[in-house]
Amino acid sequence: MKQFQFNYESEDKLLSSIKRIKQWCNSSVVSNVVFQIYSETLNKPKIQDICDIIDKELPDALYMGTSTCGNILMGNKSEGDISIVCTIFEYPSTNVKILQYALDESKAYEVATDLRRVVRENPWVKSITTFTTMRGMSMTDYCDYLGMLPKKIVFCGGGAFSEDINKSEAFVFSSEGEISDHATVFLLVGGDDYFVQAMHVTGWKPLGRYLSVTKAKGATLYELDGKPAYETYYKYLNIKNDENFFNNTLEFPFLYELNGMDILRAPIASNEDGSIEMTADIAENVKARISYGDPWTILESVYNAAVSFQDFVPETFTVFSCAARRTFWGDDEVGNETEPFQSLAPTSGFYTSGEFLRNGDYVNQHNVTLVIEAQREGDVQGKEIPQVEMDTEEFSGKVSMINRLATFIQAATEELEDANKELSRMAITDGLTKLYNRTEIQHRITAKSIENSSMGSHGKFSTGASLIMMDIDDFKHVNDTYGHKEGDEVLRKLADMLKRVLKENSIEGDIGRWGGEEFMILLPSADVERAERIADLIRVSFTNIVFSHAPSQTLSLGVTEMIAGETSDISCMRADDALYEAKRTGKNKVVVK
Repeated sequence: MKQFQFNYESEDKLLSSIKRIKQWCNSSVVSNVVFQIYSETLNKPKIQDICDIIDKELPDALYMGTSTCGNILMGNKSEGDISIVCTIFEYPSTNVKILQYALDESKAYEVATDLRRVVRENPWVKSITTFTTMRGMSMTDYCDYLGMLPKKIVFCGGGAFSEDINKSEAFVFSSEGEISDHATVFLLVGGDDYFVQAMHVTGWKPLGRYLSVTKAKGATLYELDGKPAYETYYKYLNIKNDENFFNNTLEFPFLYELNGMDILRAPIASNEDGSIEMTADIAENVKARISYGDPWTILESVYNAAVSFQDFVPETFTVFSCAARRTFWGDDEVGNETEPFQSLAPTSGFYTSGEFLRNGDYVNQHNVTLVIEAQREGDVQGKEIPQVEMDTEEFSGKVSMINRLATFIQAATEELEDANKELSRMAITDGLTKLYNRTEIQHRITAKSIENSSMGSHGKFSTGASLIMMDIDDFKHVNDTYGHKEGDEVLRKLADMLKRVLKENSIEGDIGRWGGEEFMILLPSADVERAERIADLIRVSFTNIVFSHAPSQTLSLGVTEMIAGETSDISCMRADDALYEAKRTGKNKVVVK
């Protein structure tokens, strides 16, 4: 595999570069020639002239291109408006195909379906690279459809953009279609001697507590924890809703897990109603955290990613980097995170409006992310393993101030969350037995009763939920004779036995201490016959418990099935009546009502 990278300066210089490529091809073994054209300018006539020259001089070559928010050549931000990368595949077994489709939300399924058809008809495909227009279009369904492609295929790419990130104009084009504002282009590559790997790098780290996305639609985030989303940025970061909102929030995008992968979503504008426009769709009912961007942390992530490619011995890298990362670094330093890959192999790409990468069963749309695709022809045997060239002193052996502060905040947040969880647990737990307390078990019975009321079969034994109420027989005698310490042991061992019996019999149930020596079990999925069997098993099991000083003890139990349409109080009263009858008629028995 051979690659030529250069900027477009004039037609004459382009012709000279193509002639040099032709000369190289004539003296070498060549199977396919592919041009990738990246344009910061939206000058379509100039782009068409470039395509015409390639068609004329190299009629067998394929090409694909996109408008960009900046181009990457030789591992760094290119100074040219238009950058051209020519990749020459040398192995006869390597196959290449380019497809172009018109694309909007109504065509998303059709495009993905036809792409799957092409892949089925061409089993040699190992990688698919895409350039796509995406501004003003939700990509969620489109990504879901693309996720149906075979798992073995590496899928990655980027969204078309323009130099001005505030503009929505963007286009893609290829040798298989015209320059289009609403289209997607796919490059399919594969073969026995072709190898590919891809991964993503964020470098942004979570900060603070989880926030619930309580209201969102498409790329508009309305509420976090039930409050206008903008309030989060103002309250925690003092970021005002002004012309600097995008730049100020860029260091603090949202991070959440989607399809088993960390996804970043950056705010781009705040609306008058307190909602925030995000760079892409964000789903409701997910847990998100504000993340922070620290240059040292990002560079360390980049270094680790580059090192992970060393043994692959790449021959080229294609990089899809979010335009937000270019803004974050600035043009003078943005190359810091792409130059390490150039030290391994020629690296090119562009700054995108969004990045795509397959992860297992899913194709995900990323933001504020660096997606890297590595390619190689031939086996690595006998090839020298390249080494990453990068000054690691900036992040090795020392930690930046923001990193230290973020670590402190994160540790304090986790401690506070753990403390709150423990307080929540204590609020519903009986201190002695570690079962639910009466308030909580009553709450659960009431909730089940309300659920049963929605079944509509009022007055019938059709809920499939039952209650078991129990009381230790003559428990006062244990406390009076052996002391309260022994009485506490009896209660704890009863509680442990109740949990064990339900677990060993694979039955779902909530167990609570009703008060003193009384206990209640809610069996939400057990009819009265099964509840009676469980109750009798509990009765027998309790008589077999050995205590430190007290002799074996007995239980009386009342069982009832909850009736659709009745209140929880009525159900509990019926269980209590059954328990009372068990006590009155001899104890150590189960009574059903």
